[in-house]
Amino acid sequence: MSGAGMSGEAGACALAAEPVAAERLPLSGLLALACAGFITILTEALPAGLLSPMSADLGVSRALVGQLVTIYAFGSLVTALPMTALTQRLPRRPLLLAAIAGFVVVNTITALTHHYAVMLVARFVAGISAGLLWSLVAGYASRMVAPRLQGRAIAVAMVGTPLALSLGIPAGTLLGQTIGWRWAFALMSLLSVGLLVWARLALPALAAPGAGARQTLGAVWRLPGMRAALLTMFLFVLAHNVLYTYIEPFAALSGAVAWLDRLLLVFGVAALAGIWITGLWVDRWLRVLVLASTVGFVLAALAFALWPASAWVLVLGTVVWGMAFGGVPTLFQTAVARRAGVAGDIAQSFVVTGWNLAIAIAGVVGGVMLETWGERWLPGVVLALLAATLVVVMRRPGAWAPTLDR
Repeated sequence: MSGAGMSGEAGACALAAEPVAAERLPLSGLLALACAGFITILTEALPAGLLSPMSADLGVSRALVGQLVTIYAFGSLVTALPMTALTQRLPRRPLLLAAIAGFVVVNTITALTHHYAVMLVARFVAGISAGLLWSLVAGYASRMVAPRLQGRAIAVAMVGTPLALSLGIPAGTLLGQTIGWRWAFALMSLLSVGLLVWARLALPALAAPGAGARQTLGAVWRLPGMRAALLTMFLFVLAHNVLYTYIEPFAALSGAVAWLDRLLLVFGVAALAGIWITGLWVDRWLRVLVLASTVGFVLAALAFALWPASAWVLVLGTVVWGMAFGGVPTLFQTAVARRAGVAGDIAQSFVVTGWNLAIAIAGVVGGVMLETWGERWLPGVVLALLAATLVVVMRRPGAWAPTLDR
């Protein structure tokens, strides 16, 4: 997108009043945001399902192909906060469209290049686009609707994440193995082009939040309840990824490796149910849902710890785990949005940073546990982290209040 186009829309937004918040969910716009999340997650994880064909084509090891996922997460981790701070005075729609356009460019480069170094740079840039996009989605969704519908709107906007994890990644992997991994990434570019048109037509033009007031990262970080909400999110996501990242060796204890793909599909479908439940009640029962999600995950992890060799426990525990995790992005983004008010986009960049940091640390913690104590003890680490999560939720009720703390 050209600078002239962006500045033109900026002027229009400055002259026009903010669109009136809808009293009903604007599903077309919210689903466009959900599709943006779908493409973001699928772009991030697709190389993990195509390690062997990409390795053979590029002439590098499978471990190096795996680093294409790592560099993507690193791009989001190190740039989400500064990018959001630098762009906070820009109108939201052209900024979101620019992030989506980034996926068109990087997925096209990935599909065409034969040089691993070029692909590595493209994936880092993709991570930057992802960090920017995730910092915008929740704030965009909440500003499109009346306050009483904000949590539900965020839930709809976040539905692309479990869909990508449960359906998109297996489908993309199968497609890459059938017609070639390059065509899989090319298809991602085509989908992104279509999404650009859809988002431009379906999303309202929103001015920069805060009526031009520049918010500092430190001021947002110190808002009442903000650090408690972010710490709770960090601990929960860390616990989730310690187990999810190493689900294959843990599933081997019960002989489930042969049907691991179906187990992950079960997780994804259960996560969709969790999002649906969260969407119904998040605007009224945020703290209750955070507690219920944490307790549900505790019960699943406890069952895994007590009966690690039982395939039935693994399946039933995965259903409970998936339902507990499905609504988590919505819960924490809603809590942070309430704490931040007009500084919502900066607050969401804290969510992006904390989420990716938890993923990175979980890989290390889980890996160390795997090599020292063994996969049998992974649920024990999860239980310890969830116990800390419950302590924060119980001792900091202000982080989940229905209105902004002042």
